[in-house]
Amino acid sequence: MDTEQLSEQILDELSQKLKSGSKSAQDVALRIAKEVERICKKSNRIQNSGEVRSWQITLARHRLQKSLHYYKLGSRQGRVDLHAQLSSMVYRHVAHLHSRLSFQARYTLIEDFLQGFYIEVLRAFRREHEMPLTYTPRTQLELAEYMAFTEHYAKRRITLPGRYNQQLIVLRAQGFAQGQPPETLVDIEQAIEFPKGEDAEVQSRSYAAQQVREKMIAEMVDPAEAVLRDRVIAELIQYLESQGQSDCIDYLVLKLQDLAAPEIDEILGLSARQRDYLQQRFKYHVEKFARSGHWKLVHQWLGADLDQNLGMPLQQWDNFLGDLSEEQQQLLKLKRSGASDAEIAQEIKCTPKQVQKRWSALLEKAWQSRNTESQEK
Repeated sequence: MDTEQLSEQILDELSQKLKSGSKSAQDVALRIAKEVERICKKSNRIQNSGEVRSWQITLARHRLQKSLHYYKLGSRQGRVDLHAQLSSMVYRHVAHLHSRLSFQARYTLIEDFLQGFYIEVLRAFRREHEMPLTYTPRTQLELAEYMAFTEHYAKRRITLPGRYNQQLIVLRAQGFAQGQPPETLVDIEQAIEFPKGEDAEVQSRSYAAQQVREKMIAEMVDPAEAVLRDRVIAELIQYLESQGQSDCIDYLVLKLQDLAAPEIDEILGLSARQRDYLQQRFKYHVEKFARSGHWKLVHQWLGADLDQNLGMPLQQWDNFLGDLSEEQQQLLKLKRSGASDAEIAQEIKCTPKQVQKRWSALLEKAWQSRNTESQEK
């Protein structure tokens, strides 16, 4: 049976199945006939069987039934059915074998993979049927034909070395999985702190670390916290101005924009040595700011106010209190009661300036206690 005869037989059966005629039915029938003829010519098994005509009719009806299946489903449900079928085929293969992805994460990968796969199928459809590069299915029957071709294309068996064969879509999904970046562990503290050393600097500039910082900066959902943070920054800038540290202000503004150290160096015109010196000076003034007259604002923002035991859990707080001298315990008690520095000075027999120094030393001790506990954990 030649191509024209087979095409006419397919068209007759197709016309009987369609409720209403389709202007694209003849073209679809001809494409199915040509595809079947190509398959039969390339298959040695079919050529040696002596039943080529029977194979032509069987394959043509199989292709026709598959197209009619998607035609009856309609464009919307047909897409859903095809998408669900292909998704189930690649679900295990679209990510690394030992990756621990949630269903939602794997679903996102499948969506990304199939978008590219559908484009590949459309190109293959145009190529194998010698269609123009601008061809796109427009009628419901043409769309059904394309979806049937997509299913067959995905299920094609590709022979691999060792007489092993695999479905084409599975091979594509495995290649897609190999192109995915491996899971990356990011140290949260290193991502947000000032990098120390070349290795830490490289890690802080990695794409994963930048994503972590952007996410942390973006997720400021508490308006009260945002207002408090802005107030801390504003008062820190005022403090730096009062200390004549304009270069520290420039450094702070650039750090708040989450710029990497090399970018800051280029903007401020600093050498590596000058940047290290600026960082040390900046750190000194920030610590002084946090432990002097602005300590209450800073500790409130950090969630480490006196009402919160300076940020320590109860057992650690009890240990901290046990290490304080009688004078330090009295100072802490007076601060908690809301007494002013002048009142505290009168109570413990010293000057207000000495009160500030002793309180700063106590905050330093609390800071060391918190960090020592964190490092031990």
